[in-house]
Amino acid sequence: MDEIENLLTRGVEKVYPSKEELEKVLRSGKKLRLYQGFDPSMPSLHLGNFVGLMKLRQFQKLGHEVIFLVGDFTGMIGDPTDKIATRRTLTREESLKNSENWKEQAGRVLDFTGSNPVKLMFNSSWNDKITFKDLIEITANFTVQQMIERDMFQERIKQDKPIHLHEFLYPVAQAIDCVEMDVDLELGGNDQTFNMLAGRQLMKALKNKEKFVMTTKLLVDAQGQKVGKTTGNALFLDSTPEKFYGGIMSFPDEVIGLSFELLTEVPLEGLEEKIKTDPMAEKKRLAFEIVKLLWGENSAQKAQEEFENVFQKREIPTEIPEVEVGSEKMEAGKLLCETGLMTSMSEAKRLIEQGSVEVNGERISSRISLLTLKDGMIIKIGKTKFVRVRVNPCPQTA
Repeated sequence: MDEIENLLTRGVEKVYPSKEELEKVLRSGKKLRLYQGFDPSMPSLHLGNFVGLMKLRQFQKLGHEVIFLVGDFTGMIGDPTDKIATRRTLTREESLKNSENWKEQAGRVLDFTGSNPVKLMFNSSWNDKITFKDLIEITANFTVQQMIERDMFQERIKQDKPIHLHEFLYPVAQAIDCVEMDVDLELGGNDQTFNMLAGRQLMKALKNKEKFVMTTKLLVDAQGQKVGKTTGNALFLDSTPEKFYGGIMSFPDEVIGLSFELLTEVPLEGLEEKIKTDPMAEKKRLAFEIVKLLWGENSAQKAQEEFENVFQKREIPTEIPEVEVGSEKMEAGKLLCETGLMTSMSEAKRLIEQGSVEVNGERISSRISLLTLKDGMIIKIGKTKFVRVRVNPCPQTA
């Protein structure tokens, strides 16, 4: 498989108007101007964003002009895609605050320097300047029927839930990005197809230009749930190598192959057979390759050793956080809550009754168990969370 074929197929769900037309342009030697937009709804890029970064990386390596677009304007609207209820809107300050470390995070995958640097842009640069007259002229290129046909809007209508007018304008605002940057191609997950095709429609209407759309596969399990995010085991790029490695190791075996395709540059030939033969070994290789790409080989090696020691040899991690307590005797449930390890007594009770809490290797059976605390005691919650106790009794008052 040559580089262009790999670009067109690895991790790719679909190309609009067609893979064949895009391939023709790429093989002509033309360098494309392309982008992916990132929604600043949280302060760190996550696993789903990582998929897009890897595809942008491929384009950059082949000499194309890549734009990393921060949706600081569209983030104030809130993308309604797949949302059965209206999303909370963000302020400009929140959008900018959430994205302030993104360049450093994305820079582990993309090159923002060098001879062909990725360009960092913010869509408020042009959207802030659009007048009401401009908006009327732009929205004349879309219909209400077109917007309301979206699945989540149809579901809201069935459930008699509101659809706010600003949600209709989200794909319009995203479409404006394409026109303002005059791109040849837009990249995004396949759940963004509607929004990206709106941009293709507006580009054709305003500039008579064919904009390609490339949708990438989503990292989902057999039930269609996004791995790592909706399963409660979210992975963010502001994490540590050890946590990221451990998070990858919690993936279900069924997504190992897809994860190699989306999140690594490892050749895929023969991979399926290797996974069938030894899924654990391949999952460890997957975790190693991802952490190596993000943090370097030394960090990947340390993360792997940590995982093997803690999870396979049942040893205590070399570096664990500490919590301070002000009493040498405390009930187990109170200890978990007062140190912030649990958010409520009911949560502490549930985990204790499930047998998920250990103190110095001994399982705690009741939330009212009275514990005698000593400096350096280790609390283990579940399989992955360890903390060390530091006893600092409050001084006696006269």
